[in-house]
Amino acid sequence: MTPQRLEPMPGDWQRALAVVAHPDDLEYGAAAAVAEWTDGGREVVYLLASRGEAGIDTLPPEECAPVREREQRASAAVVGVRTVEFLDHRDGVIEYGTGLRRDIAAAIRRHRPELVVTLNHRDTWGGVAWNTPDHRAVGRATLDAVADAGNRWIFPELGEQGLQPWDGVRWTAVAGSDRPTHAVDATAGLERSVRSLLEHRTYIEALTQEDPERYCRTFLTGMVEAAAEQFGGRPAVTFEVFAH
Repeated sequence: MTPQRLEPMPGDWQRALAVVAHPDDLEYGAAAAVAEWTDGGREVVYLLASRGEAGIDTLPPEECAPVREREQRASAAVVGVRTVEFLDHRDGVIEYGTGLRRDIAAAIRRHRPELVVTLNHRDTWGGVAWNTPDHRAVGRATLDAVADAGNRWIFPELGEQGLQPWDGVRWTAVAGSDRPTHAVDATAGLERSVRSLLEHRTYIEALTQEDPERYCRTFLTGMVEAAAEQFGGRPAVTFEVFAH
């Protein structure tokens, strides 16, 4: 059976907010698209629910958090992202609920994006590997917070803080979904996506004994090339897009 052809991502927007659970979540796939967007003059802001402090077994959380924050900021800069914010939810035990929704809705109101990007919110990665609770919680909360941000009565305290409702989000794009609908050509951004992931060197060196650059290049190249069949033969970053 011929795979479903992916549509190009909408291009008529100027501001995006990318919301994920941990440092490195965006670099494992979406960064090549981010590079393409910032090259085109668009503004992308990163919002991370945690500082990834539980992600390195050999570093206690209080030492790990500043390392991962520093690596994330350097990683974002490689693909043209200047603003990186952290919510300080506890890595590994992020809970879906009104507190998380409120924090994300506040960021949406503050940055007023037309596009919101997040990571796979479903239970599995294509039915073959279980997703983490942090990814599921943040992905679902982000999808819900888009509506929260536009409704002045859900979190009225945000209005009292000067964050007025924003209902200008037109799309939410989920990276890493096994049900993609759209894609971004990764040709121009691939090399920078490799360098962006490589900025997480402390994390990667604890994760694998493989040469870090070879590891990053193999993973990201394999991913974008796997999507090419659905995108006219072009290497691509895929998204499941929800219109609002």
